[in-house]
Order: sequence, then structure tokens, then C-alpha cells
Amino acid sequence: MTELGPVAWPPAPIRTGRLVLREPEARDRAAIVELFTSPEVGTYIGGPRPRAEFERAVPAEPRRRPGLFAVDLDGAMIGIVTLDRRDAERPGHIRPESGEAELGYMFLPQAWGHGYAAEACAAALDWFADALPGEPVVLTTQTANDRSMRLAAKLGFTEVDRFEEYAAEQWFGLRSPATPSA
Repeated sequence: MTELGPVAWPPAPIRTGRLVLREPEARDRAAIVELFTSPEVGTYIGGPRPRAEFERAVPAEPRRRPGLFAVDLDGAMIGIVTLDRRDAERPGHIRPESGEAELGYMFLPQAWGHGYAAEACAAALDWFADALPGEPVVLTTQTANDRSMRLAAKLGFTEVDRFEEYAAEQWFGLRSPATPSA
């Protein structure tokens, strides 16, 4: 999130039944490069980034980025969950002044199909609801991304709008502050 307000960052690691959500560490660099350069991961987010270019751009020590959680399974990063402020220039908003909190997530293909994304996103949403009570959260995904559409429903997001962005139809959903997590 670009603006966390009164929330201290980073929070203590968040532990679920199988996962730990924590701040990224130097040991996560290879997984981060793989995540952003994977053709499978890039399918619904504009394609993978060129590996050589991304290798040069990723620092050895990650920079602190409020709102970014590394998702750790048994000591290895398998994905990321983000809570950022939605850019006012992008379509899809629930407030006239924009700046809504937006949930994002990406997981390595080998982590797909095990419920890790639901578990990690639910934990991040619970943390957010405790840190900023009453704050709604939005989510955008391509309508063609069936897995992401199912996850949005499971997490309690309801459709607010659809629009064209990145040459694809986007689904824009809202999770009201009272929505229980998955």
C-alpha cells in the first residue's frame, strides 16, 4: 500500500495452518524472478517479463514495500499477496476520490491447486480488517481467469463492474468490511 496511515510496517509474520506471510527476504530472490518471468503466471497479467531484464532489475536485498507479503511454505516462498492503493488513473473505483485498497496475488505454478492462495489471501484480508477496520477492499481480475474468479467469490468479493483494460474484459469486485474471510 502506498499509504498505510497509522499501520506499522512490517507486521509480525502472519501464520496460518500451512503458511507464513512475511516481508520478502534476500533468500526469496530466485522465486521472485521465477514468479514474474513465468509464462503460466503471466497469462492473465500481460505476459511474463523477460528473464534477463528482470534478473538485472531485482536487487539482491529486497526493498521494503508496505503491503507486500511473501507467502512462505515450509521455508520457501511460493507466492506473494499485496494490498495496494488502486491507482486513480485506472478504471474501476467505488469511491469518487479513488485510492481504494486492492488485493493482488501471484503464486508459482507448482503451488496452484492446493488452496494456498485462498489461505494466504484470507489471512492478509483478516490482518487488513484488524489494521484498518471498516476499510473496504477491491479486487480486479480478467473474466477469462476462471481460478481467480472462483477465488474472488470464495473470499467474499461481489461484482461491482466490468470494463476493458489490458485488451481484456476485467471483473471488478468489492469485499465489504463485514465480509468474513474464507
